[in-house]
Amino acid sequence: MPKEKQDLDLKKNLPEDYSMIEASHYSLFSALFRYPVEGYQNDVRECMNLLETYYPDAAVEMKRFVDYTTTESTDTLEELFNKTFHIQAICFLDIGYVLFGEDYKRGEFLVHMKKEQAIVEHDCGEELPDNLANVLTLLTKTKDEKFLNELAVRILIPALKKMLEEFDAARLEMKDRILKKKHKVLIQEDIENRNIYNHALNALVLVIEKDFAGITYEPTLVKPEIGGVNFLTNCDSCATPEKTTTEPQLAN
Repeated sequence: MPKEKQDLDLKKNLPEDYSMIEASHYSLFSALFRYPVEGYQNDVRECMNLLETYYPDAAVEMKRFVDYTTTESTDTLEELFNKTFHIQAICFLDIGYVLFGEDYKRGEFLVHMKKEQAIVEHDCGEELPDNLANVLTLLTKTKDEKFLNELAVRILIPALKKMLEEFDAARLEMKDRILKKKHKVLIQEDIENRNIYNHALNALVLVIEKDFAGITYEPTLVKPEIGGVNFLTNCDSCATPEKTTTEPQLAN
């Protein structure tokens, strides 16, 4: 079966009473947040085909990203990727850092993600287990429904929205002033297209919110100062002491 057909038949061969959210299509998104190599443009087109078929609102948001990335060279895309996520970065792709910064909970989160990646036998390569591309791959591989729902709703959606905040024009202008004062030069020169990944991130949020609509937790935002909650299903090694809060105590 052609890869395109296989990816688009999202519900094929699933039993009628199957309730776990199908997540195999997140492998298409994971490719967009990896370092661009030859064939990256094909990955972008393949993801867009999925969005146009199943997620028209996300496809509209994605269009500018698609138009740009499918007409530029791989070298140009590599440079843009580095400037967006690495060198004088707008934001970072490591979810634990996005949510917790340098707080010790980032280390705990990373340990849990490494454990979950090992459970599904996913080789994270040179990137950390909580790198966005690896987390999206984990969504496609886990068989634990509770973990899948919690990872998507309590971790990914808040993290992606925090990443998107960094693309705000005022924040970018402030970063530019700080970087120019510190380094005397800005590496990012293509101002018009510097925020192109903003569209891919927005489209991803729309897809996750549609797939996991109706699944909620209190509170829905994960904050660095949060304590006493095993916020991932298999967080049985969490050393954070329990607190009496309104937050749900998740199963280990």
